[in-house]
Amino acid sequence: MDIFVAAEINKPEKLIYKHQLSPINNLKVIFREIRDYFAGNVTGITRDEKIAQNIMRLLFCKIYDEKHTDHEQLVNFANRPNESLQDFQKRLFTLFENVKNQYSDIFELDEALEIQASDLSFIVSKMEEHSILNADRDIIADAFEELIGTSFRGGEGQFFTPRNIVQMMIDVLQPQSGERIIDPACGSGGFIAHILQQLIKQKASAYYISGIDKDLFLSKLAKIYLSILGESEYHIFCENSLEVPALWKPETQAQIQLNSFDLILANPPFGAKIPVIGEKLLKQYELGYFWNENNTTNGITSNNSKYFITKELREKQPPQILFIERIIQLLKNGGRAGIVLPEGVFGNPSDRYVWEYIKKYCSIIGIVSLSQETFQPSTHTKTSVVFLEKKPNNHNQVFMAIAKNIGHDKNGKPTFKFNKDGSYILDQQSNKILDDETPEIAQNFTKFLNGNLEEESVLGFAVPTAETDNHIYIPETYKPEVKQTLFKIKKSGLYDLVKVGDLVEKNILQIKRGNEIGSKYYGTGDVPFVRTTDIVNWEIKANPVKSVAEEIYQQYKKQQDVRENDILFVNDGTFLIGRSAILTENDTKCIIQSHLRKIRVLQPDKLNPFYLFYLLNANIVQKQVEMLTFVQATLSTLGNRIMDLQLPIHKDKNEMARISNEIQTIIQLKKQIKERTNQLIEGSL
Repeated sequence: MDIFVAAEINKPEKLIYKHQLSPINNLKVIFREIRDYFAGNVTGITRDEKIAQNIMRLLFCKIYDEKHTDHEQLVNFANRPNESLQDFQKRLFTLFENVKNQYSDIFELDEALEIQASDLSFIVSKMEEHSILNADRDIIADAFEELIGTSFRGGEGQFFTPRNIVQMMIDVLQPQSGERIIDPACGSGGFIAHILQQLIKQKASAYYISGIDKDLFLSKLAKIYLSILGESEYHIFCENSLEVPALWKPETQAQIQLNSFDLILANPPFGAKIPVIGEKLLKQYELGYFWNENNTTNGITSNNSKYFITKELREKQPPQILFIERIIQLLKNGGRAGIVLPEGVFGNPSDRYVWEYIKKYCSIIGIVSLSQETFQPSTHTKTSVVFLEKKPNNHNQVFMAIAKNIGHDKNGKPTFKFNKDGSYILDQQSNKILDDETPEIAQNFTKFLNGNLEEESVLGFAVPTAETDNHIYIPETYKPEVKQTLFKIKKSGLYDLVKVGDLVEKNILQIKRGNEIGSKYYGTGDVPFVRTTDIVNWEIKANPVKSVAEEIYQQYKKQQDVRENDILFVNDGTFLIGRSAILTENDTKCIIQSHLRKIRVLQPDKLNPFYLFYLLNANIVQKQVEMLTFVQATLSTLGNRIMDLQLPIHKDKNEMARISNEIQTIIQLKKQIKERTNQLIEGSL
């Protein structure tokens, strides 16, 4: 039984009629106030998901009341003067019963408003004088996403796509009247809701919008989202999109068929921790099988393909990989898609067979690299968006762009553009302008599709399709300014551009990886364990706390074989990749971490180690390092792409000698300063 308090609060001075309702323009603020009230005052409902469920129920009570109340009638979703809390609550409970009957596909018969009468009165008072149905749809969408975004974090790899990313994808793919559109991993309906808004603005007609999600509550949220935007003909199904279609419910099979959709936008769940397993599921996908890297199969050339499918079925596969294939299966010929995927898919050697499959059925129109902050604070996984057309070999160029600034920081707070004097850049209405590069990327992408992209930058550039034959689709790898600089260096005639890998093949260089010894050995002795963070300003700043015992050093001494003039190069690790130090005689007694590469010049007469050290720190080489660094989930790595670094080696031997001597002098001075510093410290009290 509910407990009714004597003090009747939140009572209006007069009755509220429907014609008196005013359009709401601050729904996000109201939702936030209601949510905070729940969290601080409502007994028994403190979890974000539970709060959101009850706000949704009340929101539908409000919508139902506005739809079914005549212009001159009293609204039911309101407090009334001189009405007891018990009568008020009874009236609201009756209203919710009507809602459940009207929206039986959204609400279960046993659902209830789990709110005490006094709390219910306060919450209703926040919305009772406003009209939801007459509000701007953008305001509703903004508020709805604020509510669900703070209530639900990706427990099964589901992360809500930021609105600006959704809009960029819509602006590129341009949904049209008469098109069949689906999001097969629709979650709470963000993509399809924004597509709906776009079509309404275009005054489009005869479109078909649908969504599938295996999470019952999220699929209900999608229905709620479309309903509050005014859409009554929604097609949302609670199914596993990756299931064999013949096993879907009959009503789903009747509406969703393979090879039938014009447009798909999706951000499928991703993660190795939530793999798809089971023979029945996996065998319906080509990507459910192992692929081999080979140009021949049983001695027969495989159509110049670098990978071919085998008959060996996998035991499991991350969901994002299978969603790529399901999306392509759902598209009709000529259909197009935009898919958000973890960046690892775009560059991992182990995932390159995926692109072999994609190119078998589709043309890759473009790739947009998103910043690491895009999905923060929900997840730190870096992502990119791939745009496809189900028509293979239809494009001789791929659009690429890099969105470094996406309008919010790692905490989800908005970021704004600044003038050089530190003041905010303002628009014509004196509002601060978000530091968001996605609108410009969408504009450049549209220019590319129309054949008039004239000025190239990181916010939009064209890459010949032939250059992507290695199946690397990370835009940073093809930065136009780096390619232009390398071309100018080569054209100058002053340098030879030589790959690190060629120097290794010619036995001029040797590159070895360090080792991991385990944190349990930290602090057990005085021998430095050199990690990536210890490489600072061309020298080693060993952390005594991480030093290890002599016995541990002896275990690795022969294997690591550290010598004077070896170069330590940071190969893995966020923000540090590309740092290097050249070892002096005082640094050789150490153990090197696995994220470091030890580079040794084997033929100093052909390449001076101090000159190599200079080259590794040259601007153009550091830019290549940045360009070739891939992010796998949250860890950045250069990997074996260190072999692809092109070193601009002077043709003038005298210039090489001059630079070598200058670098060697600097290193010696650093050594002397370090020695003197240690002497002073050791001689102090």
